[in-house]
Amino acid sequence: MFLSLLSAVHLGCIHAGWLCSSDCEASELLKRFQRGMAMVMRMMSGSSYSARPFARLCAVVDARAQFSTAAVSSVTTTTVSKSVTLPVGHGNVVAHASGRMTDTTGANGDPTFLESVDIYFDKAAAIAATTPDILAQIKACNNILKVQFPLKCANGTVELIEAYRAQHSHHRLPVKGGIRMAPNVDADETMALAALMTFKCAVVDVPFGGAKGGIKIDPTKYSANEKEAIIRRYTSELVRKNFIGPSIDVPAPDYGTGPQEMAWIKDTFEHLQPNDINGSACVTGKPLEEGGIDGRQEATGLGVYFCLREFLNDEALVAKLGLTTGIKGKTFIVQGFGNVGRHTIDSIYGAGGKIIAIAEVDGGLVAECEDGIDIPGLKAYYKKKGTITGYPGAKTVKFAQGILELPCDVLIPAALETQIHSGNAGNIKAKIVAEAANGPVTPLAETMLEDNDVVILPDLLLNAGGVTVSYFEWLKNLNHIHFGRMSRRMEERGKTALIDALENQFGNGHRFSDEVRSQVVKGNTEVDFVWSGLEETMLLSWENVKRTSQGRNCNYRTAAYLIAIERIATCYRVSGIFP
Repeated sequence: MFLSLLSAVHLGCIHAGWLCSSDCEASELLKRFQRGMAMVMRMMSGSSYSARPFARLCAVVDARAQFSTAAVSSVTTTTVSKSVTLPVGHGNVVAHASGRMTDTTGANGDPTFLESVDIYFDKAAAIAATTPDILAQIKACNNILKVQFPLKCANGTVELIEAYRAQHSHHRLPVKGGIRMAPNVDADETMALAALMTFKCAVVDVPFGGAKGGIKIDPTKYSANEKEAIIRRYTSELVRKNFIGPSIDVPAPDYGTGPQEMAWIKDTFEHLQPNDINGSACVTGKPLEEGGIDGRQEATGLGVYFCLREFLNDEALVAKLGLTTGIKGKTFIVQGFGNVGRHTIDSIYGAGGKIIAIAEVDGGLVAECEDGIDIPGLKAYYKKKGTITGYPGAKTVKFAQGILELPCDVLIPAALETQIHSGNAGNIKAKIVAEAANGPVTPLAETMLEDNDVVILPDLLLNAGGVTVSYFEWLKNLNHIHFGRMSRRMEERGKTALIDALENQFGNGHRFSDEVRSQVVKGNTEVDFVWSGLEETMLLSWENVKRTSQGRNCNYRTAAYLIAIERIATCYRVSGIFP
């Protein structure tokens, strides 16, 4: 019992962050200890925890402790420093580094989102072929910018707006990451999302560092003019601090933002930096009319589909779950009907998958027939009503969270982080959890799911379709020409000549039908290039993650982190560290 208590205290202290910092003030140490002990008491009392996940997480934490203490002793200048100056070319901004700026415990006693990312990183770092000093640099968030500015509202009042931009890693430039608008935005969340962007880009071999931004508002409570004013002022603050630019930091859409907000960012940047000939590359996810790329809207959802398709087509992998190969006939539950969820659903439905339930923030739908929900009908209803609730082709449920616990083959959380936690993981009945969202599963939930033989396909891979196509858009903007413009007609002439030659070879008046001729001759459009490049990226990345998982005897998430860590470490070894 004493040893169990000692292990629990050890976990509580690690969870509180003792081994991640060496210069805490006494009051901060006391506060963290109290928080860690609160977690210990919950664990010892048995609430929400089972013995096996707790024991397995202790093993992860022990590995984390070994890495963290080694890192602190090896490179105290990296881990102890509380501030860091941006690299040369990034101005004179001094911003907070890896020290946490808020102190909130996650739901159900789980680690917070930022702590979850740290735990996942440390689990992979413990078995990575990388030295502790480089690991500490890879893990640290280089810069976090907080800005506050006034907004003159439509009713004449003035409101203080709070916003953030985190640049996690400058091992590759520019850094890349979305901007979200949500009332729960804070520094910790922004740093966690920026870290995920670093690792996500590395997993799919996109040459960017990671970044993320957030504006702490509920966008539904502001008029279009007010949102435009907020976005333009936020962009101007980023320009002033040298936190945006085609070669510095390139934002993109995220939760609560879309093509319109990106167009405002582009326009503001180009007005403030009129001499930058590549100004349109300062942001991606723009409307087509403003230099966007065809296929960006569906990119993240399509990336999720490509990875799911490859996993489900692997006979050896699905046989372990008692499933047959292929998407057709499988049952799917999706949380979220936004950009990611909707396009994921489209692709799965088109491949013959059955969407048996959808959860949204204002309610959910459960299919009432064996074939699942009619997605074309639902999309038409959603376009008209702006909500999925009340759709007559399925049963509407008021509290959508319980939908995640319904039986299905594949559960796809495509909304916000920490949606599957220690409080509901034990009730998940899916065979596969496919993380279309960022960080939807907490570490405690992961151990509980794996103890129930649930396979988790990680966000670092599945969610990377968006940044992959953002990379293509960035390249398009730098080249100042859309994909296919120089080659499409040449391809069509060559294919036409081939068809003519085949018809002459066959003789006897043989001629291909107009339909066949049209299909064969058609040259590649921009969206053809985009989808082909995305599919190639996702398939190669999945094979790499699968091979690493099998070779290193770890789950897919740890394999993805290992790939990211070792690629970033290689970058540091080859390029060196300035100065």
